[in-house]
Amino acid sequence: MERIARQQEPQSADQLGVVIGVAAVIAIVALGQGASASVSSQLAGLGTNVLTVQPGSTQSGGASAGAGTGTTLNATDATAITQTISGVTASPVVSGSKQIIAGSQNWSTRVLGVTPSYQQIQDWSVASGTFFSDDNNTNADSLAVLGQTVATNLFPNGESPIGQTIRIGSVPFKVIGALASKGSGAGGDQDDTLLIPFQTAQVRLFGSTSINQIVVKVADSARITTAQTDITTLLRQRHQLTTATNDFSIRNNSDVIARVTGVSSTMTLLLGGVAAVSLVVGGIGIMNIMLVSVTERTREIGVRLGIGAQPNDVLMQFLVEAVVLSIAGGVLGIAIGSGVALALPFVAGWTTVLPWNAIALSFGVSAAIGMFFGIYPARKASQLDPIVALRYE
Repeated sequence: MERIARQQEPQSADQLGVVIGVAAVIAIVALGQGASASVSSQLAGLGTNVLTVQPGSTQSGGASAGAGTGTTLNATDATAITQTISGVTASPVVSGSKQIIAGSQNWSTRVLGVTPSYQQIQDWSVASGTFFSDDNNTNADSLAVLGQTVATNLFPNGESPIGQTIRIGSVPFKVIGALASKGSGAGGDQDDTLLIPFQTAQVRLFGSTSINQIVVKVADSARITTAQTDITTLLRQRHQLTTATNDFSIRNNSDVIARVTGVSSTMTLLLGGVAAVSLVVGGIGIMNIMLVSVTERTREIGVRLGIGAQPNDVLMQFLVEAVVLSIAGGVLGIAIGSGVALALPFVAGWTTVLPWNAIALSFGVSAAIGMFFGIYPARKASQLDPIVALRYE
């Protein structure tokens, strides 16, 4: 009994390595996948399959003011892109920071003058009210759609902004809609914005014929690169650029999303690999305890071989024991790791995604580790000389 107790104690200790390894792998992969999903969701708020065309740079005394500071784009460029290039939808954007006033409340935010197609291009949903129409844009109606941050700060007591009159600077606007929240993105708080019809913005607020950017939605993601090339060719023709460099730049949002998601996935694999090292440590521990077990059970092995057991029978006995030990540790590790992954959103507020592929892989790896590290002890036990084994004390 004392020998059995001594044998079970180190077995439990070495199983702990497998338990910790499997639990760590599952928890880390769940956290990594959750972070990746969260980042992708936030970046998707920028618009998927979206190209952003910005004007070039202005020059002052030989110094460049940077991309987007020029006045080389106008609304007709956006119209030409939509009408000339198949499978794309474009909206001109004119923007600026303005003070918004509603009753006794005020808030400084970024005001964007856009066409109705901007809602679909940037995947904006309307939480209440409605979005302005093409007729509203053509007629330069003074209508506004508020982001959630703007609506909350202008109407802090939960009052509905729909139908309310606000002032953008000194110009009155009627609120007809409130956008659904997108949260924080690559450019900060995406909800801290206010949208008005493009014609209204140009005529009544900004008074400029140039625009800040053109956003373009490409219907087929496979045509993103082709569309970018077509837009470049079209704008060079329209701006009569024969040998000069482009007086505009085009940014591909899908590339940004893919790169950030790729970095996140790489970090998840790296952290998962570090956690997987403890699985190998646990496997070595199982091999060590099985070697100890072979030594302590030498007489038992001798008796089995002496009464007719074949070496393969002894090998399978110890190999099965090693695999069972490892699988038992793996199952316990899966339970603990899954529990941690499910608890993290409630305890720490972190986003996690339960990785079913990692769970299945961890179970298979724990069994493989038991088999791999159990072969040497099992083989050693099967090759014992029965006579020597029976004499062992």
